[in-house]
Amino acid sequence: MRRILKSVCWASLSLAVALPAMAKAPPEEVAKLGKELTPVGAIRAGNEDGSIPEWKPRPQNGPLKGFWPSYPDIESEKPLFTISAANLEKYADKMTEGHKELLKRYPDSYRMNVYPTHRIANFPKEILDGSIVNAAKATLESVDEPKGAFLGIPFPIPQSGAEPIWNHKMKYRGNAFERYNNQMIVQLDGTFTMTKIIEEVKFYYNNPQIDPPLELKPGVPSIKYISETVAPPRLAGTFILAHEKAGTGPQGRSAWLYSPAIKRIRRAPAVCCDNPYEGTDGHQFYDQVDMFNGVLERYTWKLLGKREMYIPYNSYKIAGNKIKYADIARPKHVNPDLPRYELHRVWVVEAENLPNLRHTFAKIRFYIDEDSWNIVARDNYDHEGQLMQFQEGHLIYASNVMASTTIPEVIYHFNSGRYFVTAMVNEDQPNDGSVDYRDSYFEPSSIQQRTAK
Repeated sequence: MRRILKSVCWASLSLAVALPAMAKAPPEEVAKLGKELTPVGAIRAGNEDGSIPEWKPRPQNGPLKGFWPSYPDIESEKPLFTISAANLEKYADKMTEGHKELLKRYPDSYRMNVYPTHRIANFPKEILDGSIVNAAKATLESVDEPKGAFLGIPFPIPQSGAEPIWNHKMKYRGNAFERYNNQMIVQLDGTFTMTKIIEEVKFYYNNPQIDPPLELKPGVPSIKYISETVAPPRLAGTFILAHEKAGTGPQGRSAWLYSPAIKRIRRAPAVCCDNPYEGTDGHQFYDQVDMFNGVLERYTWKLLGKREMYIPYNSYKIAGNKIKYADIARPKHVNPDLPRYELHRVWVVEAENLPNLRHTFAKIRFYIDEDSWNIVARDNYDHEGQLMQFQEGHLIYASNVMASTTIPEVIYHFNSGRYFVTAMVNEDQPNDGSVDYRDSYFEPSSIQQRTAK
């Protein structure tokens, strides 16, 4: 066990320096996949003091439609301890800067309840097997040009800072789904306004139903997406359509926007990067959806290594149908009785904005779960070096789909004191993974026809 940890730590330190774009994982590391390492690259064993257990994936369970992900044994547990402003220094080395800032700003109300750690994240066999194959073949020729991956996590043994971000973007989430994406902007006094969105998605990369599987490379579709805003009335009828591909410019994302005011769909190149997402009043940029999406070209990417950290995990309570949206909203931050935090190993990636491709965030530090490759937190810094935002995603494993996701996601705005909660589904229907869409469904003409009815 000590040898495995020493090897991983040494590899992590070496990855903080620049590496050739075509560097592949060393063969001796690839050989560990499915053995000392899980098929997707996590350390299979627990840590030395047992506070992080061995990986014990949960098998498929539950129908694809009408199923609320849950784990009663986990949900019935009591916290091991609570992190507060009073004992912050005791745990600070295992915390994000965002969590520390929340504890310092709101010492009388903010706290983090820490529970026993469970590593149950899993994937279908095709994804696990494909991840091992990808480790020896996939390459990243520039930060936006992956090649050689077909099914599975593209880079289970990352060699550069951009590779874990691609793992997050291309993680398996099912073949297609329809979901509610309810959002609220919460004011300092805890009052909030709601927006309701319905999303429809088809995955092309990492879809075992597509035969032969599609390669992850520039110009080839990886995701097709539609969002329809259904409330409030002033925004109802707005559609966003996006075709996600590797690459930049015309080779990468194509996007369209339908506005009910002009009653037609048009190209929308602004559906990118640090442009505000429609209907969020500037509280969420397009590239903050799903914790991060879109092009990587505006940043340099550095892999800082792997750390043990307290992160939102197995968050069935705050994500489930037993609470209301009003239960989540509290002044200054979400209701601290609802989130669940566990100690897990995460990859840490730091992105720094390139001067010729400016972004609102000068630096972002990402925290990525080793078992699921989900980004679970990010510290967002402005160009004066100040922490301007903190974003966290409350991770759950959906055993019916055999995929992990973050619901809800929260963005704290430290300059205004407001916060934004997205990807809530509590008062509606759970994600429907049984849907199947024709390719033509995700075309601009299809949106125009839907709105003409």
